[in-house]
Amino acid sequence: MSPGGLKKPLLALNRIIGHSTAKNHMTKPKIGNIAALDDDRHVKLVQKAQDELAKRDDRENERLSIQQKRLEDEEKALENDPPEIAARYGTKTDQVLVENFSLQQLALEPRSVGDVIRFTARLHHVRSLSSKLAFVVFRDQTETLQGVLAFREGVVSEGFVRWAERLTTEGLVRVEGTLQKPPEEIKGCTIHGLEVLIESMHVMVPVEDHLPIDVFTIDHVQEDEETHQVESLATTRVRVANRIAFLRTPTAQSIFRINSGVCSIFRSVLESQGFIEIHTPKLQPAATESGAEVFKANYFGRTAFLAQSPQLAKQMSISADFGRVFEIGPVFRAEDSNTHRHLTEYTGMDLEMAISRDYHEAMDVIDNLMKSIFQGIYARFRKEIDIVKTRFPHEDLVWIDHTPIIKFKDAVGMLNASGWIDDHGKPASEFEDLSTRAEIRLGELVKKKFQTDYYIIDKFPASARPFYTHPDPDDERFTNSFDIFLRGQEITTGGQRIHSPRLLAERMKKAGIDPRTMQEYMQGFEYGVLPHAGCGIGLERILFLLLSLGDIRHASLIPRDPKSLPERDEVDAHLPHPEADTIRYAYEFENGNRNVELPTVENLITNYGDATNTSWLDDRYHVWRHEETGAAVGYAEENGYALVMGNPLCDSRQYPIVIRAFLQHMRTQKDLRPLWLLVSSEVEEILGSKLGWRSLSCVAEERVAVDGAKKVAKKERQAEDAGVTIHELPIDEPVSEDLRKRCDKRIEDWKNNRKGSKQVHITEVRPWVDMAHRRYLWAETKDGEIAAMCVMHKLSPANGYQIKFALDFPGSPNGTIEALISAAIQSLAKAGIKNVTFGAGALPEMVTGGNLDGVRARILSRTYRTIAQQLKLVQKSEFREKFGTQNDLVYICYPFMGLGVSGARTLVKFFEDEM
Repeated sequence: MSPGGLKKPLLALNRIIGHSTAKNHMTKPKIGNIAALDDDRHVKLVQKAQDELAKRDDRENERLSIQQKRLEDEEKALENDPPEIAARYGTKTDQVLVENFSLQQLALEPRSVGDVIRFTARLHHVRSLSSKLAFVVFRDQTETLQGVLAFREGVVSEGFVRWAERLTTEGLVRVEGTLQKPPEEIKGCTIHGLEVLIESMHVMVPVEDHLPIDVFTIDHVQEDEETHQVESLATTRVRVANRIAFLRTPTAQSIFRINSGVCSIFRSVLESQGFIEIHTPKLQPAATESGAEVFKANYFGRTAFLAQSPQLAKQMSISADFGRVFEIGPVFRAEDSNTHRHLTEYTGMDLEMAISRDYHEAMDVIDNLMKSIFQGIYARFRKEIDIVKTRFPHEDLVWIDHTPIIKFKDAVGMLNASGWIDDHGKPASEFEDLSTRAEIRLGELVKKKFQTDYYIIDKFPASARPFYTHPDPDDERFTNSFDIFLRGQEITTGGQRIHSPRLLAERMKKAGIDPRTMQEYMQGFEYGVLPHAGCGIGLERILFLLLSLGDIRHASLIPRDPKSLPERDEVDAHLPHPEADTIRYAYEFENGNRNVELPTVENLITNYGDATNTSWLDDRYHVWRHEETGAAVGYAEENGYALVMGNPLCDSRQYPIVIRAFLQHMRTQKDLRPLWLLVSSEVEEILGSKLGWRSLSCVAEERVAVDGAKKVAKKERQAEDAGVTIHELPIDEPVSEDLRKRCDKRIEDWKNNRKGSKQVHITEVRPWVDMAHRRYLWAETKDGEIAAMCVMHKLSPANGYQIKFALDFPGSPNGTIEALISAAIQSLAKAGIKNVTFGAGALPEMVTGGNLDGVRARILSRTYRTIAQQLKLVQKSEFREKFGTQNDLVYICYPFMGLGVSGARTLVKFFEDEM
């Protein structure tokens, strides 16, 4: 393109931004009222952040002080005690690996009074009675044992007792002592009739800080004086939020032993009856129940669904002549039900079997299975059940030899005969499913009539069953299906499945499911399948009702409900470089600490930066530093302009403060006209609303969500077929001199090959800058020559990484650069990085921002389109789109009368260069 090629568009640009001729393009712009940036709102936000920082510092200092005092007290006590007593207590973190006797063994193999025992356990609770006496409760899984630490001449000193009183609970301690009989039974421990007289105790694994809520507190209950009901001091929400603490309690330990027992009995009973265990996929091509209850997943650019049950795969197994199958695995339900009995992910215990007479064959198998589970649990886990009862009081489950099987119509009749009505004053309908309240009332009626907590309701209405349920041949309004109930609530749904492909396709269409989306499933029926039936049982639902836990979350190891996995703030509160926290720097500066170290630009980029900020590391940029906050602003001087690049590097709450100081510096110290380029919408809003600057966008950050990046499989195969191999330098390994030389040689080849071509860029090719924050990948040909190179620069936690350089060297095989970039993105995915950006890319069309509209904006848009086409600015963006880039607009901002032909020409000259 000839030097005069931009003359017409630049003159047009000059006219529309406010100059009538080109002669006055050097007129000094009106930057605006800088004082308007003294924003009370931002000042308050910064002050709030600093106050929070001060409180956090106070808490941290207090924590460290307590730890230090605890250490000093221990050292002092040990110094004051004679060596034979000092050897009996203290911290010994170097002796963790020792042979252990456990409290579990003590419970299984009772010892006698007078026996000396040694064990390792958690410090559960310490209760001090005096300087010479303390009771220490030790915990090992489900077992708790009381220890007596009493002053005894030559054995236990007062220093020993005081040391134990100050220990942080939940640490692991090694204890030696003598068993003795307590004056009375110890009700607060699982081991009631023995206690240990402590003779030595050492901390093996310390816990430096107190847990937000400790195990003793989270498991503590008290009796209501009026109702005499046992109530937990910790709510379900607290137990879920502090899951590790709750799971350590004897109560939770008992629940999950029973959980394991249920699965074990389920598996052994079915295996004894000819069932085989299968493992079905949890990613499916279509929903199995209804679209409203399904989780969607991105499956390599296609839509998949998390399995709502293994139902389809179970039926395919029957079609494959497995005969009888079962599975224990996760089930996902996207129901927005925040109740005490619903989870979005639970453990399903499913079975399916071919039938020869009718579906009651399966019902009998499932009925006997359930009763075997109940019998096994009460026989094998009596102790655990009794522990659970201390926190969740309930009566043992009652069931009878011949399980009541009640038809749905009759169940509705029982309900209505009792006078039951729903919330709208209507009786139950025999053609609609029962509500939870109706189920509970029916359970009361069945318990009164049959003296059982366990029963079956048969022949459910078709409206309450999924598409694959077999209709009742005598009345299609009902189905060959049943529910099994425990304490008035459903624990499993079962029945016969449709095995006719024609009927199944009809039912799928009525349910809004296109059979063509489930061809693999339909194939099993088209190939012929025997009549079959089965059920799905919720493991957590069984435990929840069997043990009367009150909330199903108590039965799930790590429960998932609609409020789980909350969205996290994109800006990580934990900065990669805390020493480069500009809020902290400002706090220190305000409080008179003038010796606080100025954060490096490199660390500021990693804390707050985006792709544009990495260009500041080039020699042609100046970096201005703000004394009061430690913030940085990068700019280049060109033709009397300050070309400011990107957002200020600081906490975003400090933007107005830093921008004000920088512009004041430009006005009074440098006398440069500022053009602020490639800033976020947040900075654009500040410049536009406070200073009246105009803004436009013709550039965007081209970002890729790492987990949604597009595949370039064809290009990768081409590179692989050509013998290209991808290499990555380990993140903690320095770049070798040999690798640098090899890469530098190829970079020179690349530069020489590009001579004569115009490039628009904001940075130079300097791969070895700030190597501590960069990652390096390269591709080699089968002859060992470097064919391409990719350098990624670490940005703020919200922005992830920038693909700073992706260089395709001369002679590289087809597909090499695409394969290399794909490998780089996959590497970031493995490291848990969420976002990557290619940096700024030109847009095909201009977008107007603040204070720029009307005819002037339309003419400017046309002018930009001409420039973009003449310079072919969007070529890079077209390449990057292969990887699924999304545009995040960044803005060019300038004061009124601040651009003109001179400014436009300066911008073009700055961005256009020969390489």
